[in-house]
Amino acid sequence: MPRDVILTLEGLANLKAELDTLTTARRREVAARIKEAREFGDISENAEYDDAKNEQAMLEARIASLEDKLRSATVIDSADIGNDVVGVGTMVHVKDESGKSVKYTIVGSAEASPTEMKLSNESPIGKALLGHKRGEEVVITTPRGERKLKITKIDIAK
Repeated sequence: MPRDVILTLEGLANLKAELDTLTTARRREVAARIKEAREFGDISENAEYDDAKNEQAMLEARIASLEDKLRSATVIDSADIGNDVVGVGTMVHVKDESGKSVKYTIVGSAEASPTEMKLSNESPIGKALLGHKRGEEVVITTPRGERKLKITKIDIAK
């Protein structure tokens, strides 16, 4: 059963661009690899052919996954978001117990990227921050123990 995918406008544009690239350029590249591998002769003992067919299967699976996400997507428009409460599409500034400040952008799971500080609304930190206001302290249970974060500022993500 497909579940709703929450996306920002930027995330929607990124998924559409990736799907477009995969369905055009990448499909042509893989088809050319398969055609070239067929020309090597007997396909039953042809490693290049097997490799190209596996790549094609992975490509088609990724395309199907992206199409499914786009079909069930709920798009969050930044114009509809307030900056009084943490929600999907907001950038939240927090300070931990040691005084270290960090900015997290709360996004749907389809566009989460911890290296870019984009946390899923389903992640432990994202889930704990949702619905809280500026000045509130949130306690998050992590594998390393409890962690306290104080919300210092909430912005609308760009």
